[in-house]
Amino acid sequence: MRLFYINYPKCQTVSGKLSWSHYLLLLGVSNREARSFYEHECINSNWSVRELQRQIDSALFKRLVMSKDEEDLRKVRELAEKGVTYDTPNSFIKSPMVLEFLDLPERKRRESTLEKAIVAHIEEFLLEMGRGFMFVGTQQRITVDGVHYYVDMVFYNKLMRSYVLIDLKMGKLKPEHFGKMNFYVNYYKNEVNDEFDNPPIGLVLCTEEEVSVAALSVQGIDNNVYATWYSTGMPKYEELQQEVRKVVEDYKKLEKKS
Repeated sequence: MRLFYINYPKCQTVSGKLSWSHYLLLLGVSNREARSFYEHECINSNWSVRELQRQIDSALFKRLVMSKDEEDLRKVRELAEKGVTYDTPNSFIKSPMVLEFLDLPERKRRESTLEKAIVAHIEEFLLEMGRGFMFVGTQQRITVDGVHYYVDMVFYNKLMRSYVLIDLKMGKLKPEHFGKMNFYVNYYKNEVNDEFDNPPIGLVLCTEEEVSVAALSVQGIDNNVYATWYSTGMPKYEELQQEVRKVVEDYKKLEKKS
């Protein structure tokens, strides 16, 4: 009760949309910016107590911070204080995406089994993706010059008014993954988009993200093509710190080369 009074001294700042159990979880988040983010995202996304606990345990705020540049991070922090969620193509990408609910055995991890597991747990996957996502389907066919190609997973985000195409990959990120995704995005932009749709977004989801490969591969690509990696277990704080250091080191190497 003392913590509650300290953090919410004015009753007007307490939302009637959250239960006392929600606030008990929020009071356990010491970082003020993170707590504000979780509180407003919980209201906007109508999270249950269980889902709020999962997002806190999976370090959602830290993962979003890791995946943004300094300008995006500044906007996230400013808008979190105002209770607004920042929705842009880059803002929904989490690094890593935590898919612990898939419960995939190590020996059975193939792209096809990963896709089936995501479909079987589509509600949890949509919650992990973020707000406004709607599932369109899997193995969506594209036909160009009589040749068929298939996009692993297609979603639509009503907040960004964009199709979101996902290519599932096992192993490390490779430069050719971006070429194929750019092809998919161009097709949707030219053949599928309606006049009120924004440009499609392409996301390569892999088990290991290579920052240098990603940075070099997207140079010269005007489309929204990104990459992120997924984890099938809850990330530990030390692992997140290690990932942050790795990202910083990779970008410093790129700056020296340029």
